[in-house]
Amino acid sequence: MKELNKELRLISPANKEASNSAKVKIDNLTKPIGSLGALEEIAIKLAGIHGGLKQIEYKKNIIVMCADNGVIGENVSNCPQEVTHIVTNNLTKEITGLSALSSFVGCDRTVIDIGVKGNINNPKVYDYKLMHATNNIATGPAMSRETAIEAIKVGISAVDKLVEKGYNMFGTGEMGVANTTTSAAVLSVLEDINVDLVTGKGSGLTDKQYIHKKEVIKKAIDVNKPNKDDVIDVISKVGGLDIAGLCGCFIGAAKNKLPIVIDGFIASVAALCAFNMSPHIQDYTFPSHLSDEPGSILAMEALGLKPMLHLNLRLGEGSGCPLAFTIIESAPYTMLNMGTFEEAKVNKETYIDIR
Repeated sequence: MKELNKELRLISPANKEASNSAKVKIDNLTKPIGSLGALEEIAIKLAGIHGGLKQIEYKKNIIVMCADNGVIGENVSNCPQEVTHIVTNNLTKEITGLSALSSFVGCDRTVIDIGVKGNINNPKVYDYKLMHATNNIATGPAMSRETAIEAIKVGISAVDKLVEKGYNMFGTGEMGVANTTTSAAVLSVLEDINVDLVTGKGSGLTDKQYIHKKEVIKKAIDVNKPNKDDVIDVISKVGGLDIAGLCGCFIGAAKNKLPIVIDGFIASVAALCAFNMSPHIQDYTFPSHLSDEPGSILAMEALGLKPMLHLNLRLGEGSGCPLAFTIIESAPYTMLNMGTFEEAKVNKETYIDIR
């Protein structure tokens, strides 16, 4: 825990003076004030990260944490557990949704086995396996507190190593059958929200199975009694290794003062865990899309962030990140390539702030 606290102490807020200066500049561009909406907000946030409104050449990488969840034994998913192993391998090939989207926008992927059941003999999958699947949260803690901390450190280390290779923008993805169950449990505890409101059908359940899934989550919370004021306790008792690893990625990006993108529901919950450890992490975090999982909007509200896209995505893998990268990169480019009211010979006084 001492090592983790040391990493958290390295996180500092973004440069608010640079953000304010960028806002002044953007408000003097030839357009109704605030009319570029989220693009303006993104450009201002990036200015705080980079110390000014700049066009940065981003080298992008999506980190995908892969892990199995013991709660699959409670029949909370129609997908067999071996799907995690299969898809983890497939994420290194050019056949998945994430690989197609990543190739389209020109970003790389780092696939990490942090807890997949069984051995993966694939040199393109980074082996940081801490367990061969977590324990069943319906009968006891998912993992030890020490293992949860180690999983968070895996995420921090992954970002650090990619920074050394020149990457300066990150995405977050995951693969793990039954991880909507663990994510719903973590969100329910941290935000004290009724399980019924945060739980969705994941990759597809009948109405009867859906009711059963919610009962399992309620049972897991009752059995483990996680302390909502102790994030690591919550992760270790009702979470997953993928959630913990992604939590570390958000810490790592903020520590390195670099932007990182949230994918869907699971990544949103991981970001919430990180925010609870250091609120400054919000300065470096960008949400991509609003997942169709019902807990997603509640997670976003808890994070204080607004998703850029509403595309009914629920694939996971990090599939929302490549789309968000394009929007994020377009924001400063747009602001830096527009003229001012003066250059356009437009009277600024005729406009009011429409935000």
